[in-house]
Amino acid sequence: MNLAILAETRPGERRVSVVPDVAKRLVGSGWSVVVQSGAGVAAAFPDERYAEAGAQVAADVAACVRGADVVVRVQPPTPDEAAQLPEGVSILSFFQPGAAADVLPVLAERRVTVFSFDLLPRISRAQSMDALSSQATVSGYRAVLAAATGIGRFFPMLMTAAGTVPPAKVLVMGVGVAGLQAIATARRLGAMVRAYDVRAAAKEEAESLGATFVDLGVTAEGAGGYARELTPEEQAAQQQALADEVAAADVVITTAAVPGRRAPLLVTTAMVEAMAAGTVVVDMAADSGGNVECTQVGESVMVNGTTVIGMANPPSGMPTHASVLYSRNVSNILTLMVRDGALAPDWEDPIVVGTCVLREGQPVHAAAAELLGVPAVTLGSAPSPAAGQAGAPAAATTATSTVAPPPADALEADPAAPGEPASEEGGAR
Repeated sequence: MNLAILAETRPGERRVSVVPDVAKRLVGSGWSVVVQSGAGVAAAFPDERYAEAGAQVAADVAACVRGADVVVRVQPPTPDEAAQLPEGVSILSFFQPGAAADVLPVLAERRVTVFSFDLLPRISRAQSMDALSSQATVSGYRAVLAAATGIGRFFPMLMTAAGTVPPAKVLVMGVGVAGLQAIATARRLGAMVRAYDVRAAAKEEAESLGATFVDLGVTAEGAGGYARELTPEEQAAQQQALADEVAAADVVITTAAVPGRRAPLLVTTAMVEAMAAGTVVVDMAADSGGNVECTQVGESVMVNGTTVIGMANPPSGMPTHASVLYSRNVSNILTLMVRDGALAPDWEDPIVVGTCVLREGQPVHAAAAELLGVPAVTLGSAPSPAAGQAGAPAAATTATSTVAPPPADALEADPAAPGEPASEEGGAR
């Protein structure tokens, strides 16, 4: 079994999909591992570490993927990179079909099988593979550090000879994995934390970490522990009720990200303008449109004396541990797909079914099928010539996977786990 680890090419992406320690374990379990030169440098993993782990170091993409059975990345490949992949290879990454419309036809033509962490079913057996949650843990931590650096005051209460300094007041909006980690980190720094989520079930989780839960009278419980999308009337009531909470806070952290869709608007410009001078807003959903109306991606802007930080790709800002956690997710899902020393995904397994976007070039996920202009196929059926290939059938069975992608959240894409979110060290979200 041949595994290729490609370098990331998206601007600002510093993570690597497999770190040397995990590469060593994969080599020990029978994988032949090839890493593209420089893939781990930005995450503090030089080529020498991979060589010591038993991996081969390849000079470029073509050399890295030659003979590969599986290619792993953090971000989707570019069309040029996809064109160099071997026909019939499998690729594993974060791969939102709607955000990868340019590369899908290339992958389909080359009969590539695509698995995406974005679509991993939220079931207990999949927790150790849940890259969305492992990366959200990093994001929540980083958001609080960004706020603490950006604000001109202490987070903890201090009693000094010069007098008492009151603690900072932090409002965390969204009590999923990222939100819980933000609460825990802010509390460790000594701040007074208030937390809001449209799911009533989040109250106990927020309070277990020492936050005060804000009840605005707007609830939106959805299936599977997620929040459902709010109606326009509920959104208006939510924003009206949140205005006073935002105005009273020294720091506001928003965590609402919905995979494949625009992030919901939670904080208007008028709400930011009503905050005191010197306060800070951290928008973790800047990449997907932002939860804050005046957010600019990757920028810190001043709005009436308040600093609004639009965090771009938050996990990439802490690439070493983000890569460690992600690579463990990769290793765990690869282990699931290997049988008797060969790559053999069980197409009846809900994890395999749920994460699959393309199977041998044919679309399984509904969004991918729509973008390619062909019907989605049933995973139990034998694949026919790939979409986009000459001679491909104009029609195929229209039944799609029985495992649905995560529903849209009104606040955060990742459901919360009871108590403080553990790192992937223990396999918990």
